[in-house]
Amino acid sequence: MSKAPIAYLTRKEIFSACHRLHSPRLSKEENAQVYGKCNNVNGHGHNYVVEVTLCGPVDGDTGMVMNINDLKKYMDNAIMEPLDHKNLDKDVPHFSNLVSTTENVAVFIWNNLKAQLPRPTMLHEVKIYETEKNIVIFRGEFD
Repeated sequence: MSKAPIAYLTRKEIFSACHRLHSPRLSKEENAQVYGKCNNVNGHGHNYVVEVTLCGPVDGDTGMVMNINDLKKYMDNAIMEPLDHKNLDKDVPHFSNLVSTTENVAVFIWNNLKAQLPRPTMLHEVKIYETEKNIVIFRGEFD
């Protein structure tokens, strides 16, 4: 019996959201120094580009790691519904006491996806382009 090849499947979504980088653990002055213009009291917005990559065996019957339509549904539930066109700090309870940095958004998406996937171990990477120049990758690693 031969082993199934392992493949990586990536799907991209784009969501728009606003936020303010502000830590309750820092003073007003420290927040201004650390976050600069991103600490604007009225917030600012991004069109976040999210790439979710799964890794797994190519099914011998379907020829797929996962049906892309299923992955789309999981991403809609984990990313689009809770985050798209939202104020991350005010509309997403997860960020009520957590700074809504792109790093923390990536972890949020990772955890949401892991909870939905039929095989959570197949989640390989969440990659978020906050801007064309600012990119965060999370692979489920914790210190």
